[in-house]
Amino acid sequence: MTDPDLLVLARAQFGLNIGFHILFPALTIGLAWLLLFFRLRYAGTGDAKWIAIYRLWVKIFALSFAMGVVSGITMSFQFGTNWPGYMLRVGNIAGPLLTFEVLFAFFLEATFLGVMLFGTDRVSAGFHVAATALVAVGTTLSAFWILALNSWMQTPAGFTFEDGQLIAANWVDVVFNPSFPFRFSHMMNASGLTAAFAVAGLSAWRLLRAPQDDAALRACRTGLWVAAVLAPLQVVLGDLHGLNTLEHQPAKIAAMEGHWETRSGAPLVLLAIPDEAARANRYALEIPRAGSVVLKHDPDAVVQGLSDFAPDIPPVAPVFFAFRVMVGTGLLMVAVAWAGAWATRRGRMPSRRLLWIMTAMSISGWVATIAGWLVTEIGRQPWLVTGLLRTADAIGDVPGHYLGASFAGYVFVYAVMLLAYLVVLVHLAGKGVDPGSAAVPRVSQ
Repeated sequence: MTDPDLLVLARAQFGLNIGFHILFPALTIGLAWLLLFFRLRYAGTGDAKWIAIYRLWVKIFALSFAMGVVSGITMSFQFGTNWPGYMLRVGNIAGPLLTFEVLFAFFLEATFLGVMLFGTDRVSAGFHVAATALVAVGTTLSAFWILALNSWMQTPAGFTFEDGQLIAANWVDVVFNPSFPFRFSHMMNASGLTAAFAVAGLSAWRLLRAPQDDAALRACRTGLWVAAVLAPLQVVLGDLHGLNTLEHQPAKIAAMEGHWETRSGAPLVLLAIPDEAARANRYALEIPRAGSVVLKHDPDAVVQGLSDFAPDIPPVAPVFFAFRVMVGTGLLMVAVAWAGAWATRRGRMPSRRLLWIMTAMSISGWVATIAGWLVTEIGRQPWLVTGLLRTADAIGDVPGHYLGASFAGYVFVYAVMLLAYLVVLVHLAGKGVDPGSAAVPRVSQ
């Protein structure tokens, strides 16, 4: 019988590792495509401000890429130390997918990143553009394979059993499992939003210090316009992803929505304090029948509650609150992106108040991504592979005091690394790339 405290500690340690790691791919995937846009704008216009923007953000991309590599390596060790039962049972499926990510994506990114960084004046313009495009493709391929594995763990398909192990019977079904198209599109769009708000927010920080920096204004406008398109699109993709989750993982949806009992005309629970002991919501703020409308598009539809899935239900409170953080942050993104896009139309300078708001929104993509990841992973519990492998059955026999010591070490090291990373980002953004170049833009009313 697995020690519950040991299980929680092992999950917390892996959650810390992957939570720290996911910050960097969430930024670099979208940023790679923005870098390609900056490089193409320079190639098309010859305007030196575009290549100056490119040179600044390619440094941030390289730093973020390196942080992702380091944190990814330490995370991979835990498959063997903390979760040997996972690789023992599903290694024949997880191993090849992780290998594909390295062979077809990581090597592509790593090979051409050096050309992006140092080749601006050393290779032809065409080759430099091609290198930037290949890195962008590589980041997307990396996300493709990782999300294929994660989606398969959520909605397994295309497998068979052989000597107690899961074996791929059809790789097409494994990769393109029922939740993969929705999860991949949702995550790719989230990465684009993360990068867009980082570029807009850190450029806004530069404009607070140097309002005359036209390059920073261009970068800010680019991030805002990209976000203005992607933010409402994410609402649509999120709804489609939610409907897919309702079909394949209804217990997760019940936890997200705070539905304890199956009922028709279910309410939409806006805010509450879930009480798992009493299986009820305290101080609930609800909209009658709206839950059925959102989930089934029918005000009288029957919506399943957590009671239908007991005892195999996820921890409700963290899923419930993380989902609301994700949705709330997403709606705030829509408002700020549209307000910023309007304020910077025709090259106008936004007000200082809006610049401060955009600066504060620099990490909003990270907040939404981490919240969404918590919903996805905690909402799957108690399963590591839904319906096939319980999390408690995959844990290793590492002593609890070893786990506790290593967890404390990870917390300290990652806190220092993240602080140093953010200090460098703020320094680079504040320093800017084009001091005192252009005339002061008109101030929007």
